Amino acid sequence: MFKGPVESKNEAAMSELVPEPRQKPAVPMKPMGINANLLGYIGIDTIIEQMRKKTMKTGFDFNIMVVGQSGLGKSTLVNTLFKSQVSRKSSGWNREEKIPKTVEIKAIGHVIEEGGVKMKLTVIDTPGFGDQINNENCWEPIEKYINEQYEKFLKEEVNIARKKRIPDTRVHCCLYFISPTGHSLRPLDLEFMKHLSKVVNIIPVIAKADTMTLEEKTEFKQRVRKELEVNGIEFYPQKEFDEDLEDKTENDKIRESMPFAVVGSDKEYQVNGKRVLGRKTPWGIIEVENLTHCEFALLRDFVIRTHLQDLKEVTHNIHYETYRAKRLNDNGGLPPMTVETEENHESNL
Repeated sequence: MFKGPVESKNEAAMSELVPEPRQKPAVPMKPMGINANLLGYIGIDTIIEQMRKKTMKTGFDFNIMVVGQSGLGKSTLVNTLFKSQVSRKSSGWNREEKIPKTVEIKAIGHVIEEGGVKMKLTVIDTPGFGDQINNENCWEPIEKYINEQYEKFLKEEVNIARKKRIPDTRVHCCLYFISPTGHSLRPLDLEFMKHLSKVVNIIPVIAKADTMTLEEKTEFKQRVRKELEVNGIEFYPQKEFDEDLEDKTENDKIRESMPFAVVGSDKEYQVNGKRVLGRKTPWGIIEVENLTHCEFALLRDFVIRTHLQDLKEVTHNIHYETYRAKRLNDNGGLPPMTVETEENHESNL
């Protein structure tokens, strides 16, 4: 039957007036209370023990970078942190040894075992940083190295037949050594941390803190925190990554204590019948692990005993993910070509 234009318009109008059937909203499940209606022991609490056993079998990686000009005790401090000779021993450059014209990157790997837990520790040193007359852009080789490790991980991740356990060479933590001038940060310090804080977890430390009085140390710490804040530099632990109130409360205390003013030493001395790590001076022994002498113990507890896993997680979930998203975006959403994917691509042509 032929319908005139008026009838067609009326039907169209009617169809607009008839509402579409609404879908019934999904009713969320009522959350069960803790241990509600449990008839007996299940055993879900054993997951922690299962994870512990797995970690003890496989071990884990931790990669720490040390940056700062020569003579600030970087190698000594890292050796003190891990109570073993894990970093190259150097007290500045020998007369026969030329200062590098550019920043070098040297990575030294060790396996440390304690209580049945194995840690593959890699210490990345940066000799030559800040030692030139012109230090312009001397942070660039360090940033390049950090990004190269992200790229390695990304290429392994996108392989069709990827390894069960991808080797992790990504830098989890960067200890940045500030010279104990007692005045203010150098332009190089600010420039480095401004650029590198976007790609790695930076923990600033004041080196050789025994060269300052207690009053000088307190004032210098406050000045450094203020300068970092004014320049918009966020060091680890970053405020934006606090997961809950408990995290925020704990991390606020740490942030208020930073930068840690530290002293490193791998020599032992006898003090009150006990063997302690310390530095001998004409006026007595500076005990490295004594909080009334320096803040090394705070740094050690922070990096190793409370935040080591978080340093790894922030590296993976924040810094690496930021790099990965940028690389995929620059590549039009496609993963970067690896040797394996290139061979597969060529064989399909």
